[in-house]
Amino acid sequence: MVAICATCGVEHAEAVGTCAICADERQWVPAEGQQWTTIDELAASGRRTHVRPLERGLFGITVEPIVGIGQQAHLVQTPAGNVLWDPPGFVDDDAIRRVREIGDLVAITSSHPHMFGAQVEWSHALGRVPVLVSEPDAGWVQRPDPVIETWSGTRQLVDGVTLVRLGGHFPGSAVIHWAGGADGRGVLLASDTIQANPDRSSTTFMRSYPNRIPLSASVVERIATAVEALAFDRLYDNFGRTIDTDAKATIARSAARFGGWIRGDFDDLT
Repeated sequence: MVAICATCGVEHAEAVGTCAICADERQWVPAEGQQWTTIDELAASGRRTHVRPLERGLFGITVEPIVGIGQQAHLVQTPAGNVLWDPPGFVDDDAIRRVREIGDLVAITSSHPHMFGAQVEWSHALGRVPVLVSEPDAGWVQRPDPVIETWSGTRQLVDGVTLVRLGGHFPGSAVIHWAGGADGRGVLLASDTIQANPDRSSTTFMRSYPNRIPLSASVVERIATAVEALAFDRLYDNFGRTIDTDAKATIARSAARFGGWIRGDFDDLT
């Protein structure tokens, strides 16, 4: 039976001793040990999926109470077809109905393994939509299935919606560039490849968020330089935080600040 890790919310073909994703240094296993659940158990516990509009052509999908890490997924709507990004670790009939009402789905994909969620379960419920996994992170898939395809570099999903691999948090960590978002100014769905800070005016870049392991200054500079080539004004992360405007410049400033602290440029302030 398909199992869901209660800590990270990622689906597994079966319950095993310990979730490999949580055992990695970027995540964590609870002190009381590994815990497993199922879609049916989560539904019986009162979990429900909510689909809400965020802006024209973009919807946020959350599960309440949260499952696993508790990410907000995103559904990008375009005339050429829709894309589901960072799928949650739970799916119900109401979510499937709402996603279908919004339009035909052409792909399900995620920024990195922590955000795989119940990606195969979502695909099967929506007619076996392709699930795209960044090639360097394919070894983290815990529920192999014929719907899974790997990609590398960049991949255009539909006209104006492109997957871009940046690395950093995971070697395959990616973002989605949505050219038509923010009324044509462009949107970056950055997840935590580049995560918005609570101040909503800066971003951060980490190998591990829960365990506070930073990336190097050179990797952060590489990530910031890569997104300079993309046209966007707004950024959405994977927990409901946004940089509403001037997001590209915000990333550049944040990368410079991050690199300075890592190098020791501001040690006189400590």
